[in-house]
Order: sequence, then C-alpha cells, then structure tokens
Amino acid sequence: MSRSVRLAAVALGSAALSTAAALPAAATGAHTLPDHHRSPIVIGAVQADSPGRDDGSNRSLNAEWVTVKNVSHRPVNLNGWTLTSRSTHKTYRFSNLRLNGRQEVRVHTGHGRDTWRDVYQDRRTYVWDNRRDTAILRNGHHRIVDIKRWGRP
Repeated sequence: MSRSVRLAAVALGSAALSTAAALPAAATGAHTLPDHHRSPIVIGAVQADSPGRDDGSNRSLNAEWVTVKNVSHRPVNLNGWTLTSRSTHKTYRFSNLRLNGRQEVRVHTGHGRDTWRDVYQDRRTYVWDNRRDTAILRNGHHRIVDIKRWGRP
C-alpha cells in the first residue's frame, strides 16, 4: 500500500471516529437516559403496588397508577404519546389529552371515565410489577422522553 493511500485511510478513519464521538449516544447504539431539558413532560409519582390485597377488582387496579406531568408553563398535546411497562410490555396510548402548564395526569390501570386529571387504561389485569419495573414515556415520534425505574436492580 502506498504512503499516500495509508495517509488517506488514517485521515478517513480519524474523521469517522470524531464524527461518531460527536453523535448523541442514542445514535451510536448506547442506551442513555433522556435529557429532561428537551421535553417538559416527565414521569412523576408511581404507585406500582395498589394498597391492600391485589384481588384484581377494578378498585384495586385503579389504585395502581403512574403520574405524567408537564413541568413547563406551556401546554403540550399528548396525542400519540405512550407509557409502557418494561416488565409486562403493556402500553397505554394517550389520545385527546392536552396537559396545560404545571398540570399532571394520573394514568390508572383499570376502568373509569377519563378526565383532565385522571385517565384509565381499561385493563382487567395489573400493568406494573410492584417489585421491579421500568416505566417508559415516549412522545408522538416514538422517542423516549423519560424513564423511571423502581425496585432492586
């Protein structure tokens, strides 16, 4: 291989490495937690273990919930956003919901009538593993905007 070809190969390799280093971690395949400054919508409190016996009643199912909140002053439309349990792979898709500034909504597991403060997944089984789980919030473009873990690693 000639010296000029080797120099060109080294230069291309260096450029590729510097370009890969400049890319966000998600683009290089590494998993990182999302930057909360990019999205004003975050996962708040989680009640993964409904109080009392887990008897599967609608009351018990609705005592299991996750709060999604808008930490900005501007309204955000959540249509098409999703909230997923990593352990059960169950996903709730938001529709017809707009969170005003500093507003939050509780996403309950069971059946109920959706309001601006509470929405219901209309499920007959529990979604969240109360010992260990991860809630993943994605925007309408399927990008992860927040992750919340609980339990032992």
